[in-house]
Amino acid sequence: MEHRSLILLGLLMGQSQHGYQINEFIERNLSTVTDMKKPTAYATLDKLNNKGYIDIQLEQEGNRPTRKVYSINENGRKYFYELLLQNLSSAESVNYQGDIGLMFIDFLPMDQAIPALQERLKKNKKLIDRFSQTPSHGIRTGVNLAVEHKITMLEAEVAFLEKTIKLLQS
Repeated sequence: MEHRSLILLGLLMGQSQHGYQINEFIERNLSTVTDMKKPTAYATLDKLNNKGYIDIQLEQEGNRPTRKVYSINENGRKYFYELLLQNLSSAESVNYQGDIGLMFIDFLPMDQAIPALQERLKKNKKLIDRFSQTPSHGIRTGVNLAVEHKITMLEAEVAFLEKTIKLLQS
């Protein structure tokens, strides 16, 4: 839950927002770093509120239904900085599901395994192209760094696959 809390508190550091705004921003702009869905975001916001890190105000506009506006408070700011420092200083081991296939590749004939790896290579190159088209985020270098990290990791995967395919073809 900590990475989800970090995302939500970080979004509230800039301004108070209602749930729809938060979820729209996550879907449009953060899909490269999180797969958080709306129910999870709302549940995490409720937990952050219950723990005293964010405040909720009810807002009514015209005939629209009442909506909750979420704001980070001083305790939330302290918790945000704590989570941010933990996240930036952590090292993580990434488990690639594709490694499972590599473990058992010897059970396939190479004339099937190599085309499968070539397809994986092609898909990774498309992902690099997609992420490379992400517009720069101006003064907020953090978003740019996250996108660059994703591209760098994909480039490492491409290099690995090209090397592996060449090895298997020889």
